[in-house]
Amino acid sequence: MEDKLNLVVMLTHNDKTVNNAYEIFEKCKNSKAKYYGFKEEPLPLEEMRKLYSYMKKCGKHTVLEVVAYTEEEGLKGAKIALECECDFLMGTMYYDSINRFCKENNLKYMPFVGKVVERPSILEGNIDDIINEANELLKKGVYGFDLLGYRFTGNATELNKKFIAEVNAPVCIAGSINSYNRLDELKNANPWAFTIGGAFFENKFGNDFTEQINNVCEYIEKN
Repeated sequence: MEDKLNLVVMLTHNDKTVNNAYEIFEKCKNSKAKYYGFKEEPLPLEEMRKLYSYMKKCGKHTVLEVVAYTEEEGLKGAKIALECECDFLMGTMYYDSINRFCKENNLKYMPFVGKVVERPSILEGNIDDIINEANELLKKGVYGFDLLGYRFTGNATELNKKFIAEVNAPVCIAGSINSYNRLDELKNANPWAFTIGGAFFENKFGNDFTEQINNVCEYIEKN
């Protein structure tokens, strides 16, 4: 497993890629973040390929997060991730066909777990059931999990901490991380990674996009 507590910068707001994602990355490409990504909507495929290629040239690890709940939509997202040569496919509800496609094409598959609905996503379910589901999926060879911890309708802090402790795989806490208090909780739970997108566009961690990324990276590096 890779080092823990990596920031994944998502060039997204309200679970959709922003139209000026390329320009924003151009401005923040020299920030401290090593992982960058965005969603499967609404940029045209050619623009997505161009941006992911540029991210790779800048030495970044690349993530496509697909907010899709059907098998057909999930497979379409996986094919986009492959065409864009992404390192990680995050999101989609789990399907054997998507898992098989990712294995065949060396994509690191990190599906949602629990009952995920709507867009922006909401996570429903029982904590123990969500953990049991994840551990069953690990037996099928998924790489890790996209856990919508702060979109959970129950106790998010309890879910995040218990899930990370009981699921032996990379876990990315995704969505609604918008305060230093939540960063403190993440430091305590110690997942492999977490995403921030909308909070950067709402200036929750400073006034400038690059400054905010560096503020978060420096904060999580502190003991």
